Amino acid sequence: MEIERWERSEEISDAEKKVIQETWSRVYANCEDVGVSILIRFFVNFPSAKQYFSQFKHMEDPLEMERSLQLRKHARRVMGAINTVVENLNDSEKVSSVLALVGKAHALKYKVEPIYFKKLTGVMLEVIAEEYANDFTPEAHGAWTKMRTLIYTHVTAAYKEVGWAQ
Repeated sequence: MEIERWERSEEISDAEKKVIQETWSRVYANCEDVGVSILIRFFVNFPSAKQYFSQFKHMEDPLEMERSLQLRKHARRVMGAINTVVENLNDSEKVSSVLALVGKAHALKYKVEPIYFKKLTGVMLEVIAEEYANDFTPEAHGAWTKMRTLIYTHVTAAYKEVGWAQ
């Protein structure tokens, strides 16, 4: 089976790491609001993803989702995990460790299908590109595409490590 091009982790250059960190510093300054925007778009575009969240799986209205304290809390956790990865882009062992913990928890504890990470990281890029259009140059887009791949590759590796079977 051929792996899609973006699923093969490409090395992120030092210049790309800098672009990711600079872009992220502006995004993370509004981490809760951006995280909520990402999750709402994710759940609107992929409603089946809500099945894993008992607190808001029946919410249809984006405004109701936006007011949900549980959704806001999860948005902060997601953004915090991404922040840890971004802050440690020069420490591949730390990046692997953080994403392995995320992957294992979602595989074993929450039983989330790994495809949702692919979908979520795609939505993340869309939202950041829209909300930070001035910062999201073609260079930044290329760097973030590699970042998306890095996240997905490490998370799915953790799924494989724990013997995830769909």
